[in-house]
Amino acid sequence: MSDETSVPMIPSNGGLTFLDCAQKVLEEFSGDQPMHYVDITEQARRQGWLVTAGKTPENTMHAQIVTAIKRQQARGEPQCFVQHGRGYFSLNQRQDPGLVSLIEQHNQQVRQALRKQLLALSPQAFEELMAQVLAAMGFESVEVSALGGDRGIDVRGTLVVGDVIRIRMAVQVKRWQGNVQSPVVQQVRGSLGAHEQGLIVTTSNFSKGAVQEAQQADKTPIALMDGEQLVMLLMEHGIGVRRTTPDLFEIDENLASGGTEQRDQR
Repeated sequence: MSDETSVPMIPSNGGLTFLDCAQKVLEEFSGDQPMHYVDITEQARRQGWLVTAGKTPENTMHAQIVTAIKRQQARGEPQCFVQHGRGYFSLNQRQDPGLVSLIEQHNQQVRQALRKQLLALSPQAFEELMAQVLAAMGFESVEVSALGGDRGIDVRGTLVVGDVIRIRMAVQVKRWQGNVQSPVVQQVRGSLGAHEQGLIVTTSNFSKGAVQEAQQADKTPIALMDGEQLVMLLMEHGIGVRRTTPDLFEIDENLASGGTEQRDQR
């Protein structure tokens, strides 16, 4: 598994993620039988595939596999792992490769159509959509800024984790077709309030310079979400799409009601 836009992965110092290691172990040592996550972790470390300074790699392995299963299922992606209960996992050998291919082709067409619909939304509708996405992700106090009235920040919210961790996020959205460049990253960084983190969401992509600027070690980091990641997040939370079978999605026509007027880039 290498699609890091689809499943959150924690890389080891050896260059392989926990999920990469789990897949390699199950392919080579399981004999097509479920393995316990502790055994998967031990075998990965024994082979030198998993190199980590973490004190509880077994817990990380379990959390990563469970998260992958849930997220791939939510997004209608082919399932790599199967959970058997009591900490046992196997590779998913049950799906018909032909059927999996057809489902993926269909959902890819839906992803493309959804991306086009995002470009057709009005600026206000796109900002309100992002507010809905943030709320679905667990943000509280989500507010859409007045048009042009908050130094380029379009949406603000606070991510709450376990009623303990609270992260204030300032978001700028770019309903663009061209790549976002580094000056946009600099603008967002300069617009952050005290104790805020920044996020730029675009329907397009980011230039190499923008990515480098966002990751500057001596500056406040700015998170970047491109169009592909945004579409996958919408599908995961059922926003703008509806699931017609456990694996097939269809466009939700209600999305278009938010505004279909083509506007200039913001």
